[in-house]
This record gives sequence, structure tokens and C-alpha cells, in this order.
Amino acid sequence: MIDTIHAVQTPEGVDLALPVAGPAPRALAYALDLLIQSVGLSSVQTVLFSAGQSGFAIGLYLIAGFLVNWFYPVLFEVLSHGQTPGKRIVGLRVVHEDGTPVAWSASVLRNFLMVADFLPLLYLAGITSMCVDASFRRLGDLAAGTLVVHAERPTRKLRAKRLELQERPLPPPFALTLDEQGAVIAFAERAPFLSSARAAELAAIPAALTGADEPRARLLSIAAWLLGHA
Repeated sequence: MIDTIHAVQTPEGVDLALPVAGPAPRALAYALDLLIQSVGLSSVQTVLFSAGQSGFAIGLYLIAGFLVNWFYPVLFEVLSHGQTPGKRIVGLRVVHEDGTPVAWSASVLRNFLMVADFLPLLYLAGITSMCVDASFRRLGDLAAGTLVVHAERPTRKLRAKRLELQERPLPPPFALTLDEQGAVIAFAERAPFLSSARAAELAAIPAALTGADEPRARLLSIAAWLLGHA
């Protein structure tokens, strides 16, 4: 699969396509959360130890460290629509495999099992699991039945990008069905959010439509023609 999509069909028969997040954006979100936690704990340490390192202050600091390390991700994932601050910055979200919001039990299980993902060292078990699983699930995700997906971008932003097409409108070399026209326009909407390599890879699929020479630019030109750009 070129697209990292987790397909789900709801009990009502609605097909959902969940764009799962790979190891790189998840690692970035995790690093940001670690930074936020470290800054928070440093602030707590400064306040508690301002009058000296008493046993009471050390005890409170250890309790604060325990709560932050174990419950920081759980609280944010459940109470903030599946997003810790790091995930929100990167644009990720935790959901159940069926696309529903993550619940307390699943969030607790996936985060507490992060210890297993660290084994034997340097997060090796978790990285291995994500690399062999089609939906990039680490051990905690597999046990809890959860996914980390890219959060949906507002439709307004997609439309703004679509209107910024600069390619010269070009009619398709043959008549397109409505589904094919929709696929071309959908590519044009997604193209600004894709890497150059991924956009070129997707544009090369309909070779009969785009040809071998600059398929991305040609497909965008066809999209501009379909959208009626002058």
C-alpha cells in the first residue's frame, strides 16, 4: 500500500480511512512531550526545593515525578481528544482501531505497556513492532487496540490550498468518469501536504492519464482544468 491507511467499516456500513502515523512523527511527538514534562518537573523542583531539600519536599517531588511520568499521557489522551501537547503540535491523535475516541482503559494499557516497548533497550521492541505492523502499532497499541493517526485538517485549509493551484489548466487526454475526476481533485487537495516523493509516486499511478514526464505537474494541471481555473 502506498498510502498508510487503516480501513474501517462501521456497523452502519460507512467506510472510514484512518491515516496512520509512522515512527518518525510519533518519535517527534514523544520527544516534545518529554521536553514538556522535563520543564514541568524542573519548575516543581525549583518551587519545592527553594527552601532547602527537606524530606517532605523530596517526597512531594517523587510523587509528582511518578504522576507525570505515568499519567501525563493518559490524562491528555482521554481528556484532550486523543492528543498530548506533543501530539497536538505534530498533528497526531490516538483513537481506537474502529476510529472512536480512546477510552480510559485503553489509554492506561497502551501507556503503561510502554515499558515493554523499551525492551531490551532504546525502544527496540516498540520500533520493531511498528516496522512490521501495517498500521505502525507498537506493543502497547496492539494490546490496547489503539492507533496513532494524523489528525484531520480543517476543510477550510484544504480548500484554500486547492484554490492556490498555479498550474496551467490542461484537459485530460480522454474522458474521465465522475469517480476519476473526484480522485484527481482529491489528489490536488492533498498534494500540498505530501512530500515531493510521495506526491510524485501517487501521480505516476495513472500513467495513461499523466504520462511519464512530470506526472505530478500534469495531474495538477488536469485538476485545475476540472476545477475551472482560468
